[in-house]
Amino acid sequence: MERKVDSGGAVVIRPFVAKDIAQVAALCGQLGYPSTPEQVRGRLDQMTQDRDSAIFVANGASGQVVGWVHVYVRRLLEVEQHAEIGGLVVAKSHRCRGAGRMLMEKAEDWARLKGCETVYVRSSVQRTGAHRFYRGIDYEQTKTLHLFLKALKDPG
Repeated sequence: MERKVDSGGAVVIRPFVAKDIAQVAALCGQLGYPSTPEQVRGRLDQMTQDRDSAIFVANGASGQVVGWVHVYVRRLLEVEQHAEIGGLVVAKSHRCRGAGRMLMEKAEDWARLKGCETVYVRSSVQRTGAHRFYRGIDYEQTKTLHLFLKALKDPG
């Protein structure tokens, strides 16, 4: 799958491979989650073993990773199986050129192959640009929620 995304070249969407770790880690920081390549490697080691999870990257014209999407199947008791976007980021230098749309299309295709009829994506209230993007690719906001977190301390 290849499409022109700007006058300077094309973007190709492909599965994540190990050599992408450093570039994916750098993009985590642009998403607001600074991560070292070692941290990303540790997280990916667990995720790549899961057949119900996939990571795709967008390669720019010069071969650099300019974006990534993580998608996984989520099973809950109260609703049908669905896909959820764990994360999506496109490098600031490549935003609004089509790479995000292409990554989401690839995630949606993967979700269909897994038998999912819907894709959920969560986006923090301050990410107004992301909200415009998702609405622009036919996602609709269905609710606003609060996220609660509890750090589990070692009982000993």
